[in-house]
Amino acid sequence: MTDRSLRIVFFGTPEFAATSLVAMVEAGFQVVCAVTAVDKPAGRGQKISESAVKKAAIALGIPVLQPVNLKSPSFIESLSQFNVDLGVVIAFRMLPEVVWSMPRLGTMNLHGSLLPNYRGAAPIHHAIIQGEKTTGVTTFFLKHEIDTGDVVSSEPIEIGENETVGELHDRMMHIGAQLMVKTLDQIEKGTYTTSPQPELALIKTAPKLNRDFCRLSLSLSVLEFHNKIRGLSPSPGAWMETPYGDLKLLQGQILSTNQTTAQLGFEIINKLLIVHLVDGDYEIQMLQPSGKPKMLTRDFLNGLKK
Repeated sequence: MTDRSLRIVFFGTPEFAATSLVAMVEAGFQVVCAVTAVDKPAGRGQKISESAVKKAAIALGIPVLQPVNLKSPSFIESLSQFNVDLGVVIAFRMLPEVVWSMPRLGTMNLHGSLLPNYRGAAPIHHAIIQGEKTTGVTTFFLKHEIDTGDVVSSEPIEIGENETVGELHDRMMHIGAQLMVKTLDQIEKGTYTTSPQPELALIKTAPKLNRDFCRLSLSLSVLEFHNKIRGLSPSPGAWMETPYGDLKLLQGQILSTNQTTAQLGFEIINKLLIVHLVDGDYEIQMLQPSGKPKMLTRDFLNGLKK
């Protein structure tokens, strides 16, 4: 087998995936086709928007497929024409078996956690929300049950105590790209090994986020409140009903963790927006009112009617 002889099909949509695609090509891997989401209107002007993976693939001269239905005979036929050896899927919707089993060597995934913990759609968010100090990225081969396949490699990543999901996502995106390149190098050379995911008594999961989950409560501890804010910032954003309307709370800091004597709720103290929680006080530093851009809390308070 000559160097970089594998024919690879890449599945992905957002920047997280595109970063790995670029790294793979820069490392000399032969990506013969990219599969990504269909173009769709985005923004206020509803201009047609292309995915980050499509833009990267076009810039790299890689053919692009954008199936609406991953099981459609026309897509399966088009994909089969590329005669691929290996599939790589990152941040893409669930592939049917007819697709992920098509490549000769199977299909690999890059997941944003140290599997088996945080299987699911939002691993980076949930790790922060749960107060983890360490997470990581994992490469593994797909099989029927989601995020359960045999692991090839993993890389632990420390989480900063005030790091947001946006910040961690961007670090993980580049670390994950390098792990994927390392994994593909091992597969191409035939030096890789796989291991089944360990059996844990209690596996932490990372289900899809919805509006109700993102809602904050005064019954949370100060640390839980802080972790949920940073675990959902900047997107989709933790939110709360307040005396000032529904607000997304995007950044803050713990002021105290002693039992509070104040009544639970919001209070403006010395031009600061303070949340009194069950075991202490929390300062909101950045927020976003409904229908408005995000802003520093001091600017929001200055704009309140006296």
